[in-house]
Amino acid sequence: MPEVKGIVSNTLTFASLATALYTAYKLYRTYGDPVLRELPSVKDGIEELIGKTQIVKLRSLSAETGCDIFAKLELTNPAGSAKDRVALNIIKTAEKKGLLVRGEKPEGWVFEGTSGSTGISIAMICNALGYRAHISLPDDTSLEKLALLESLGAVVNPVKPASIVDPDQYVNAAKKACDELNESGAAKGVFADQFENEANWRVHYETTGPEIWDQMDHNIDGFIAGCGTGGTITGVSKYLKEVSHPYVVLADPQGSGFYNRINYGVMYDEVEKEGTRRRHQVDTIVEGIGLNRITRNFKHGEKYIDESIRVTDKQAVGMAKYLSIHDGFFAGSSTAINAVAAVKLAKRLPAGSRIVIIACDSGSRHLSKFWKEAKIVDREVTLDEIMSS
Repeated sequence: MPEVKGIVSNTLTFASLATALYTAYKLYRTYGDPVLRELPSVKDGIEELIGKTQIVKLRSLSAETGCDIFAKLELTNPAGSAKDRVALNIIKTAEKKGLLVRGEKPEGWVFEGTSGSTGISIAMICNALGYRAHISLPDDTSLEKLALLESLGAVVNPVKPASIVDPDQYVNAAKKACDELNESGAAKGVFADQFENEANWRVHYETTGPEIWDQMDHNIDGFIAGCGTGGTITGVSKYLKEVSHPYVVLADPQGSGFYNRINYGVMYDEVEKEGTRRRHQVDTIVEGIGLNRITRNFKHGEKYIDESIRVTDKQAVGMAKYLSIHDGFFAGSSTAINAVAAVKLAKRLPAGSRIVIIACDSGSRHLSKFWKEAKIVDREVTLDEIMSS
């Protein structure tokens, strides 16, 4: 009796459909729209947007190398760089010690010596929390960073590039200005001291490292970051080495001493020979990474770094243009350095290996300097040409 069988079959189908619809209805009433549930919750202030940044696959580099290369988009923090995490943690740590008090009059001040990005982060967070920012930086810092600091209302103190032993070097200038304010008694001042302040590496150990590990589904073969203060590479690599065994690379620009320090145990670069050096800090157009001294933050993480890869200015400039053309990714100079190092590492790792780089900041902060060089690179430049330059 096929008619009866058809009726029974249809009845069962309708019953199953009704059950499924009712189950979906109950889930909706209990949990809400699953699409809407993926949206971030409302935040109480700008500072609460810091962290939990996305990871994106760099498809062009992945296709060319046979390894999966990913970028942790620290440039999507509200002030535009990984330094947001550091600035907020330094300020919160000062508050815990009673050195800064929200709502107090006159406002507390945060002083810092920086190549730009940390100062921008400090200025933004100071505005959000009711403090003032005083930033000392080299006078050859990109015009975009200077304009941002001024727009954020920071007091900007440009100084001549100099060695750390010079009392007028930008870090020393910041500490001196802070000491003078505190001695005057007009207000409270805190010297952020990002190079030596351990609140720097700790925030990356507590947040950035765990985020990468979870976002990569606990599967990562290589991690790459540059080193300025040493906070990012120390905090992230310490965490990752405790939960797994990824190969950690410090990407170093020309003129910086970390390449020889990691690979040969000597903090030195050939451009430091007397009479050959163009700049006092690092002989490169790259801003934010590269140094020729050992900081406390770096010292805590040196043992977790497996290798340093040297990247030339020409390679970084070419990579920035390549990522812009092939991925729509407008990278800053230190991000480009990390991407070059990732390609070099990928050529030595097994196919299918998973590498994560830190995407520190975007090209919008480097238009008048780094991207002045990058924009004239030929659109048709190949990855092989970049790597061999």
